Amino acid sequence: MKKTLLAGSAAALMMATVSAHAIGVNAEIGQHYTNLGFGLGTTTSGLALTGNWAHSDNDGDVAGLGLGYNIGLGPFMATVGGKALYTSPKNGSDGYAVPVGGGLQLPLGRYVSLYGEGYYAPDSLSSGINNYKEANGGIRFTPISLVSVDVGYRYQALEGKDGHRDNVIADGAYIGGAVNF
Repeated sequence: MKKTLLAGSAAALMMATVSAHAIGVNAEIGQHYTNLGFGLGTTTSGLALTGNWAHSDNDGDVAGLGLGYNIGLGPFMATVGGKALYTSPKNGSDGYAVPVGGGLQLPLGRYVSLYGEGYYAPDSLSSGINNYKEANGGIRFTPISLVSVDVGYRYQALEGKDGHRDNVIADGAYIGGAVNF
């Protein structure tokens, strides 16, 4: 009974914390890829939930959910966390990856900020691939709190396993936008 009460209390506290945060949806379009996502609590300290679907015209898809913790460090916002991803390379086996990593956000004034993040899953945290790598960085312009425009660079790759070639989901510049509620 105590374990059930403790687990229920922890879940209620987590949901109360998450429900106080803003929700956002975003899209990024690069030369040969698209990335669609959502975020809950990504702009404030505390728990953050994210999700995304990335599609490459040439190399397949990756979809997943992420859970992170945002920490305010002076003007910086640092995030540490992990993701659970479904990988579907065009050349290779469907599988999963559980990358860990984090990111930084640095405001450069009222309307502009820099951001970057990186995640990695070795062979032991993935199936169907040798490893998963992701890096993303750019500059964000937020003219009003509800809308932001991003310009950046994304790299997302699935290293082939068992003789399959590598699949690069994203490798290039993008323009993107987000709407926050």
